[in-house]
Amino acid sequence: MSLPPLASGPQGPNALRPLLTTVLHALEEGSRARGGPLPRGGPEAVVARLRAALGDVLPEQGDPDAAAHLIRTLAEGAADPAHPHCAAHLHCPPLAVATAADLAAAVLNPSLDSWDQAPSATALEALVTQALARTLYGTPDDPTRQGADCLVTTGGTESNQLALLLAREAHGPVRLVCGQAAHHSLTRAAWLLGLPDPLVIPTPRGTLDPAALATALRRHPGPHLVAATAGTTDAGLIDPLPALADVCAAHGARLHIDAAYGGALLFSRQHAPKLTGLDRAHTVTLDLHKLGWQPVAAGLLALRDPGDLHALRHRADYLNADDDTEAGLPDLLGRSLRTTRRPDILKISITLKTLGRAGLATLIDQVCSLAQRFADLVEASPTFELHARPTITTVLFRPLHATDEAIATVRRTLLHNGHAVLGRAHHHGRLWLKATLLNPHTRPEDLSALLTLVEGTTPR
Repeated sequence: MSLPPLASGPQGPNALRPLLTTVLHALEEGSRARGGPLPRGGPEAVVARLRAALGDVLPEQGDPDAAAHLIRTLAEGAADPAHPHCAAHLHCPPLAVATAADLAAAVLNPSLDSWDQAPSATALEALVTQALARTLYGTPDDPTRQGADCLVTTGGTESNQLALLLAREAHGPVRLVCGQAAHHSLTRAAWLLGLPDPLVIPTPRGTLDPAALATALRRHPGPHLVAATAGTTDAGLIDPLPALADVCAAHGARLHIDAAYGGALLFSRQHAPKLTGLDRAHTVTLDLHKLGWQPVAAGLLALRDPGDLHALRHRADYLNADDDTEAGLPDLLGRSLRTTRRPDILKISITLKTLGRAGLATLIDQVCSLAQRFADLVEASPTFELHARPTITTVLFRPLHATDEAIATVRRTLLHNGHAVLGRAHHHGRLWLKATLLNPHTRPEDLSALLTLVEGTTPR
């Protein structure tokens, strides 16, 4: 029996070419078989198809056609974020150029835990993260901000956990203060790190109120870590960042801003003003596999003070021995809590370089415009109710006169039939359907068709 070929090395490209054809053909077949944004029949039907395609997980003799069969079945049973009616979550359709970059990363397979496993990827990550940190924090005369830095993470959850960890190491057992609409990963991180019980402030209007924050900071002993949000998961709202930063400064609280969703607005001259005050945070979560069109994962944590990274320093002689570091080999263990790390910076850097600020701005402006157009359609319809005008790309709406139970059933029916993927959110004591529009290729007629689908599924 001959040995299977490798993806890297001199023969790698020749081994990959026929496999790429197989993969692309299987993806195309699976997408055609699905025929919509989601597979039909719900979880049981998906399991049945996968079980039939998979068969024996570890057969005695291998199947040379396994890749074609399983990729086709996986594609048939996938949620397609590029379909205009797949709009439930912050789950973007990835750019082709970013996906191609991910293939190159997989072939080269560098591991960013030591320089000798990833020489060029190490240099690329340093250059790109420093540039992104400068984009966020700028380089003013204040010397404490000229060294702003940025870490690559797996996404918003890891970034938020790191932000709390760095705050704890800098200030002791900080108490997390956040609004009700803050991402669940923040309170979960406080539990994971053994911090005091978080102080969660009611947000009846969906955003964190500066006056309520000031009252909470006065009444409860610190040290405090205030977590504001630039792009809430439920409604895409942005907290009043400048006013919250003022409150934090007045009370000596550390400020973290979770901009996993909204952070990419920085690339758009039209929408960047919504993030005024972002640069006043000690740490900022960014997530380019949301409003950045990257394949998962593409998270970032920006830090105003690179001295905070001292807390992550760690020694493992086989990775960053003292004499190697003194001789000039970069020490990467202090850049993450993970050891093995993929070069996720490659797809990010290729996207930034290929599209430029103008290209990214075009995408961002387009999806924000789509959300406004969808809100217009809802407001103009006699059968739907709009919660509020969208801030970023999230639109909450519901059929008029429908109960919460009926709305929940409508959403599940659309999922089961494979017709549409819509989210759900509770606001003002009622359940709303949520459309998160992240596909810049969506057309106005697609939005009208989505409303027609919802209307046709709503019981009368």
